[in-house]
Amino acid sequence: MPIVVDIDVMLAKRKMSVGALAERVGITPANLAVLKNGRAKAVRFTTLAALCEVLECQPGDLLRWEPGDQAGDVPLGGSGAQPLARGGPDS
Repeated sequence: MPIVVDIDVMLAKRKMSVGALAERVGITPANLAVLKNGRAKAVRFTTLAALCEVLECQPGDLLRWEPGDQAGDVPLGGSGAQPLARGGPDS
């Protein structure tokens, strides 16, 4: 996917663990790992805003675009993928 997630970089700069970030943002460590490892298909703006608030950064510090053409890329308009939610299944 041409969108690269750089949460690891910000975690290292802030000397923060994944578990601590997940707790402070209000998402599960499993959901944060999905996002951190680039496996998420979407992220809610509220989650992105919470990440930026806790990490004291801008969205561009966490996400960047790299050109590339992969077979799994979905054109704009939707894949039907659900956004990565904050909290549990009832969020």
